Amino acid sequence: MLYSKLFGKALHVAPADVTTASASLLLQAGFIRESVSGRFYILPLGQRVEEKIINIIRQEMNAAGAQEMLTPVLHPIELWKETNRTNTTGFELMKIKDRRGAEFALGGTAEEMFVDLVRKFQISYRDLPFNLYQFSLKFRDELRARGGLLRVREFVMKDAYSFDISEEDFKKEYQKMWQTYIKIFKLVAIL
Repeated sequence: MLYSKLFGKALHVAPADVTTASASLLLQAGFIRESVSGRFYILPLGQRVEEKIINIIRQEMNAAGAQEMLTPVLHPIELWKETNRTNTTGFELMKIKDRRGAEFALGGTAEEMFVDLVRKFQISYRDLPFNLYQFSLKFRDELRARGGLLRVREFVMKDAYSFDISEEDFKKEYQKMWQTYIKIFKLVAIL
């Protein structure tokens, strides 16, 4: 597609309230636009870059034997209470109630959801180890959203969780993921 036909043009000057160089450059180049504090539109140019990065990560995670899935955006608040993380996450949970009065948290991270799913299966030691991951929208009610696309209130996050038999197996999986991320960083650096 021709740049002249692309929605979301470059700015000559970044908005005065932008405090980081990365955010300023992304805004000026036409990758993003702010909706409200901490929430951004990812414009078509930014979407293309995001998709390329996600595809690199997906390819390397799959090559390492991880399996992609997707959790719901709304997490039953009981799961967060069970792990005592309703007040200890380091960010405020965004909460919502459905028409029946059931309370949910908008996913700020997904540990509780992955563990809840896995424990619903009859997992044998023969099924272990395995690694599950996802790309999903996350919601965090950050006190002060800042840093461009870092420390925002709504973002796409890739999270992964391994389930292992022993501490030794966990350490092996951790090292495998370490090497996987090194490959990812090298591939993203040449984009």
